[in-house]
Amino acid sequence: MESLSSSEIVAETESPTSALGPMPSDPRRIALIAGVLFLITFVTSIPAVLLYHGVLHNPGYVVHAGGNTRVLLGAFLELILIIANIGTAVVLFPILKRQSEAMSLAYVAARLVESAFISAGILCLLAVVTLRRDLAGGPAVPAALETAERTLVAIHNWTFLLGPGFVVGIGNGLLLGHLMYRSALVPRRMAMLGLVGGPLVCASGIAVLFDVIQPGSPWQAVATVPEFAWELSLGVYLAANGFRRSSWIITGEDRIGPVPGGLSPLAPPVRLRDDQ
Repeated sequence: MESLSSSEIVAETESPTSALGPMPSDPRRIALIAGVLFLITFVTSIPAVLLYHGVLHNPGYVVHAGGNTRVLLGAFLELILIIANIGTAVVLFPILKRQSEAMSLAYVAARLVESAFISAGILCLLAVVTLRRDLAGGPAVPAALETAERTLVAIHNWTFLLGPGFVVGIGNGLLLGHLMYRSALVPRRMAMLGLVGGPLVCASGIAVLFDVIQPGSPWQAVATVPEFAWELSLGVYLAANGFRRSSWIITGEDRIGPVPGGLSPLAPPVRLRDDQ
């Protein structure tokens, strides 16, 4: 049987980490950008909900002619929200993949799915604006316009439930919370907010789906608090402090794990990542 040389043993042992590529040269800059993007999601999403109030809660909105500036501004803010959502995942990916590339890709995918739901909701409300501009006060039957408006608003409400009301719990809550907790890039007590808040957001979304609770009810609001606190604290922490310098991802120190493939215990240790 052909024996392996010491250099071959080292190469085989280090292969799991070599596929990760070099460590990004400026983790502090990455943390700052990610933190600012998280804060932008708050600055855009909350005002957008308030600006949409008229079209979402006024069944006769489409029948009466008038300005649509509030709805258009809300749509513009949500477009920025989509950019910030995707940006958080893309910017963090080079760092998070060193903990688990599979889960990091899943986080990017979750952000894309969430953004797709938000985009669909924007299109629905812009369609209401078009109906109001072109048909309000005209020969169109008001009842037909109201039916179309209710349909588009209902679709928007479902996209809001399935996107920010469910997928967020999986992406920002469970996936990002797990990655930050295991890598210790932020204080683990903070990351626990995501691990707790994510399932609560998902559970409240499922409860709304099956009419157990009403959308926007106090129960759903309470279930959202940990996730809200997690994302806000994460944005502030990354922007103000950056990643924790003690994290193995930042220090580059190896964590001793099981020797793979029955290799000699004298071989160099490998980093123990989630997808190994």
